[in-house]
Amino acid sequence: MAFIIAMSNEKGGVAKTTSTLSLGAALAEFDHRVLLIDLDPQSNLSLALGFEAGETEITSASVLLDNAVLKTAIRKTDVQNLDIVTSNARIETAEQFLPMRSHYMAALRNALQAETLPYDYILLDCPPALGAITLNALSASDLLIIPTQAEYFSAYALRNMMGTIRRVRQESNPNLAYRILVTLLDRRNRTHRNIFEQLQATFGQGVFTTVIEIDTKLRESPIAGMPITQYKPTSRGSQQYRVLAQELMEYAKEEANRQAA
Repeated sequence: MAFIIAMSNEKGGVAKTTSTLSLGAALAEFDHRVLLIDLDPQSNLSLALGFEAGETEITSASVLLDNAVLKTAIRKTDVQNLDIVTSNARIETAEQFLPMRSHYMAALRNALQAETLPYDYILLDCPPALGAITLNALSASDLLIIPTQAEYFSAYALRNMMGTIRRVRQESNPNLAYRILVTLLDRRNRTHRNIFEQLQATFGQGVFTTVIEIDTKLRESPIAGMPITQYKPTSRGSQQYRVLAQELMEYAKEEANRQAA
């Protein structure tokens, strides 16, 4: 069974898509089979791997809206062990039409469970909103990763995320766990350091030990159409996402052992 991770925060600009791509590529480097699913109408994850909007006929929108078989939407990338389900602007209509259906929050989970998929990890890149698409992703996931800047507005947005987690646990996925990933951290900035410490004090083990610091190479890599681990393998960003992948792998292993006990 694949370990399914949703990457979500209603606050934009927190390195959500960058983290999906970089973490996925780092896991693939550790010889895991990884599937990325782009659920964002802006299709930034697809673009970052060289897929233009409209280039693929069967997308994540086809899976959510047309009940397309997930395997038919999977595309190979140039990164070994890394595949993707691309997105386009049509998925935005899911916000309008999905809630008209009964049990609509289970649409993505049903698609993922309908067939045996050859992946160790599946990462879901959510739109910066807490609507029907994100609710589907959270309902299908073992873990929600919340990328959060060490800044006031980003930290404040966690209140709504916590409310959404409670709703999903009550309505569709009682076992949903979460971890906060601090991104775009500037250790020289006292405010950043203070907010990071406050997040650790408030959420304890709910915050990843690994942090992602500001690195201009992370902004450049999508333009090059490749993840940071390939674009600049020795950069700080590459190294930190590899450490994050190791922390995540350890967490997934502990969860698997706990469920088997």
